[in-house]
Amino acid sequence: MIPLAALPTPALLVDLDRLERNIAAMAGAFAAAGVALRPHVKTSKCWEVARRQLAAGAIGFTCSTAAEVAWLQSHGVGDLLWAHIPIGPRKVRFVVDAIAQHGGGLTVSLDSVEAARPLSASAFAAGITVPFVLEVNTGHARLGVEPSSAVATATAIASLPGLRLRGVLTHEGHISALADRPALEEAGSTAGALLVSVADALRTAGFLVEVVSVGSTPGATSTPFVPGVTEGRPGTYVYYDANQTRLGSCTLDQCAQTVLATVASVQRAGRPIIDAGIKAMSSDAIAAAGGVGLVLDRPDVTFPEANEEHGFLVGSGLAVGDLVRLVPNHACGTTNMWSHLYAVRGDMAVERWEISARY
Repeated sequence: MIPLAALPTPALLVDLDRLERNIAAMAGAFAAAGVALRPHVKTSKCWEVARRQLAAGAIGFTCSTAAEVAWLQSHGVGDLLWAHIPIGPRKVRFVVDAIAQHGGGLTVSLDSVEAARPLSASAFAAGITVPFVLEVNTGHARLGVEPSSAVATATAIASLPGLRLRGVLTHEGHISALADRPALEEAGSTAGALLVSVADALRTAGFLVEVVSVGSTPGATSTPFVPGVTEGRPGTYVYYDANQTRLGSCTLDQCAQTVLATVASVQRAGRPIIDAGIKAMSSDAIAAAGGVGLVLDRPDVTFPEANEEHGFLVGSGLAVGDLVRLVPNHACGTTNMWSHLYAVRGDMAVERWEISARY
């Protein structure tokens, strides 16, 4: 064990007590509702976190990248959803090889027949079947067919050889734009109901729809619990972050991920400079209202801006050499900046954990 004061800074920390409570709380809520939990692994990219989620009841994981899929398959995880359209020959070949080599267990997302054709051709040539979910736009307008086009698109894709429709998927990311929590929850429920209606339309058209998948941490208290939804894919909940506190998804004392930094300079009164900038924190400010992160246990000190290696705090009472713990705006983006983290209890780092499958 290492005292936090002895760690080199900046350092990425995860509070084990908070992590374990977050994992247990989400798993318990989903289990009580009879909804499968398929966490998004991009938040942690860490096997020590992932195995705790599996132990708590997760059915598998959602992945963002091929690297995450390959990494989890190397750990023997057999039920993975790649929530990413496999465009281009390398991604198509990866999907086919991953299914062929691991006996299935991988489902991909598609939203057009144009994207499906190369995958179909490669799968058919290899003599395998690729399971897919049809991504549906329920308001976020990132990927996904419009609900009115879902049956026609699913019919066209499913007619291609080597592909099998498993169900439907959405990411209700648009609800993060709503600062009012009741409005956010209502929008989450509306997105879930819209996806269920698409699943019902597909069933009426003769499709077997076994998966109705929704996913976001802001929506994790509403969207997965719409009758007819079968699984949820929250990710950030394992750590939470400053964005989620602002959205009302959690309180600051639930945030498990922090960056430990040291005050390097106080040359200008009220403006301490720390040794952690955007390379330590990421610069994602989805709901951050212009800030870089929150200063844990110091509500009187703010973190409005940063350069690559320096952070600019605003507040008094800090001296050169003081340690501060910073809650990032977005845990997922911050994780991807680091190769390892320190798991901590209290003021002691008890283990060092590797972060895998980074860009």
